[in-house]
Amino acid sequence: QVQLVESGGGLVQAGGSLRLSCAASGRTFSTDAMGWFRQAPGKEREFVAAINYSGSIRYYADSVKGRFTISRDNAKNTVYLQMNSLKPEDTAVYHCAARTSVLASRYEIDYDYWGQGTQVTVSS
Repeated sequence: QVQLVESGGGLVQAGGSLRLSCAASGRTFSTDAMGWFRQAPGKEREFVAAINYSGSIRYYADSVKGRFTISRDNAKNTVYLQMNSLKPEDTAVYHCAARTSVLASRYEIDYDYWGQGTQVTVSS
């Protein structure tokens, strides 16, 4: 059974940083592309960042480019999202997702497995 478990969320002041982690089990992690998505209250879930199976290709939403960095450690079956210069509009539940493909994608429909999410709250 595939499991994705996010951690690292919390409350932070604007301008601060957080590092999210997503631990994967139940699949061959090193051949899956991974993504991070977020959902703010009253809004649809949106793409944040994605990474291909090897980490050589990364995509970012325009709203986080230059502030967030996605990375992965295949030896630890974990994907990370380093979030710097956080803004109140980054407040959301952050979900990681796994795609049974080596290719990264910006689109929710391409992902096959999802974690439960971790709350990130940025105060002004």
